[in-house]
Amino acid sequence: MSPNTQEAVRAVSAARHEPHDAILDRAFSRITGSEPVDGNRVRLLKDAGENYPAWLDAIARAERTVHFENYIVADDEVGGRFARALAEQARRGVRVRFLHDWWGSLGRASRAFWSRLEEAGVEVRTFNRPQFSSPLACLRRDHRKVLTVDGEVAFVSGLCLAGSWLGDPAAGVAPWRDTGVELHGPAVADVDLAFAETWERSGGRLPPEERRPAVPTSAAAGPVRVRVVRGRPGQLSTYRLDQLIAAAARRSLWLTDAYFVATTAYVQALTEAARDGVDVRLLVPGSNDVPAVQTLARSGYRPLLEAGIRIFEWNGSMLHAKSAVCDGRWARIGSTNLNLASWLTNWELDVTVEDARFAQEMEDTYLEDLEGATEIVLDARQRVHPSAEAPAPLARQRHPGSGARIAAGAVGLGSTAGAAITGSRPLSATEGRVVAKIGLTFLAVGLLVGLFPRALVFPLAGVLLWLGCGLLLRAWRLRRGGAGLDPGQHRPH
Repeated sequence: MSPNTQEAVRAVSAARHEPHDAILDRAFSRITGSEPVDGNRVRLLKDAGENYPAWLDAIARAERTVHFENYIVADDEVGGRFARALAEQARRGVRVRFLHDWWGSLGRASRAFWSRLEEAGVEVRTFNRPQFSSPLACLRRDHRKVLTVDGEVAFVSGLCLAGSWLGDPAAGVAPWRDTGVELHGPAVADVDLAFAETWERSGGRLPPEERRPAVPTSAAAGPVRVRVVRGRPGQLSTYRLDQLIAAAARRSLWLTDAYFVATTAYVQALTEAARDGVDVRLLVPGSNDVPAVQTLARSGYRPLLEAGIRIFEWNGSMLHAKSAVCDGRWARIGSTNLNLASWLTNWELDVTVEDARFAQEMEDTYLEDLEGATEIVLDARQRVHPSAEAPAPLARQRHPGSGARIAAGAVGLGSTAGAAITGSRPLSATEGRVVAKIGLTFLAVGLLVGLFPRALVFPLAGVLLWLGCGLLLRAWRLRRGGAGLDPGQHRPH
């Protein structure tokens, strides 16, 4: 055997005997495009009662920069409190950059709200305004919830800036249930880098020294390994990561999600894990601010329950958290929901934490949440319903739904309709009601078009004219040298 052949055999043998965790670690890196970072300190923050004060305290201590990115910003008591804190720091000479999503904040904050911030010296950017040349690009939203201060501390969560997260004690409305983390250490630089990415896509321009943030001075802040996962439209990185975790779980996988409308492939990954003996649990809202999402989520309970997955519905106000804890050693927290709108079309940001102590804290919090939840079970006749001993859930409280939530419902409806038409997968009895509604909708539209054909022709003609003009405008811009620009990205100025 030649020396080259012997070397190849040794390499193959080493790969076969590579530790299981090392293989998974490499898979995580390839899927997410992110490397794990050691030396961090992580603090779990529950609900607005812990997150908002920590954010405001960090902003008050800022000396150089404040980077704030959020999906929904409301001009209410909560939004006003943060606006005043940011404006005060900007007047002191701190570089304050505030990025908000156009659709998420539409109708929630007035132009006067943003003008007051700009007059105080805050740099404000709006992500992905509608553009005539790219009419469908507005479907891609910046759903991230991020705050970094001085490159030394970062916060990643599912919380937006609105009064719903604090509730209304006077009216007996409980705060929304949500989760975030506070980070210290070298992983903060990766969070700042993620902010720089969306900031520049919104037309902002960072100084050269800030485009690749330096490792913070607190480089050895703690013993925790953290990975920052940047979800981008079309890449499905978090989707593949969630599938990998479901496939790799050995003991337990406990999920919390606000708008659970999973794909068939992800449901299969969860059910196979459960059948293999993994303790899979799913905690979802008992009353959702988008009823369509609630209906679609419940329509998918049966295959999960039949596989042995335990499902719980939160009895309190809206459950908005997006988190996972696996095998008592790995956790994920951030903005990504378990649906295609988050996985496929949004800009999202999550952190994964590999630390037994933190995972234990996540599990303890999960068990506390289950005390305020109702378990969903199958009875002897295979009907889905709340367990007999469970308390009645609170009445649903109406809140304005965001575009991302509506998109999740639309994607779920499309999945059910597609399965019904093509027969690509079995449908549950609950989905039968959804299919009936879709069928009635198709029937009504068909009758409307048959009786009033212009009702379809004129809107369709308008959409086609819009798309045609938009594409010609983009082609003209490309010929003038704009080939490097992504739809929704503005030239820096």
